[in-house]
Amino acid sequence: MNIILLGPPGAGKGTQAKMLIDRYKIPQISTGDILRASVKEGTPLGKEAKSYMDKGQLVPDSVVIGIVEERIQQPDCQRGYMLDGFPRTVPQAEALDEMLKKRRSRIDHVVSVDVARDELVKRLTGRRTCRECGAGFHVHFDPPKKAGKCDKCGGELYQRDDDNEKTVTARLQVYENQTFPLIEYYKKQGKLRPVDGVGEMKTIFERITKVLS
Repeated sequence: MNIILLGPPGAGKGTQAKMLIDRYKIPQISTGDILRASVKEGTPLGKEAKSYMDKGQLVPDSVVIGIVEERIQQPDCQRGYMLDGFPRTVPQAEALDEMLKKRRSRIDHVVSVDVARDELVKRLTGRRTCRECGAGFHVHFDPPKKAGKCDKCGGELYQRDDDNEKTVTARLQVYENQTFPLIEYYKKQGKLRPVDGVGEMKTIFERITKVLS
């Protein structure tokens, strides 16, 4: 079973990915990870990717697709795999389809973890971190015993710059702009599996496994 996992920042996608890997015994393929691995190993595609990265340029889709192709040929992908963070755009999705077609393979399911924007803003802006020990809290879901103070060391809790409402809203807008055409692309193919991402993690996981079966 070959899966693509989609979800905005704050949707709990990382937790669901770990649970899916355990359930289906398939590897999670993060393009960021395999790109760095290819560069580190000095593969031909890794060297090509590094030449763009050294100039501060985006690695072209053709190179990323090549690195994904190398990865899915490895033995642990024989039972299937889960792509996380790729594709991000319709041209990437088209290139992925073309590559898989040549290999007589395909994507079976595209799981989209859906959460309303106001809920995502609430989740992301509520995060707090201890300045002293780095412990994490959440003002709504995991509040400290004493407001603004770390339960573990008594240090001051602060909100990271990228968790303020303006930054969070901008990040979500970028995600929506990028992903909406992608969702439409896979909906037309009949592969989109939307899942309600609100509720207990276990409940959301059960919804995902239900659509996959």
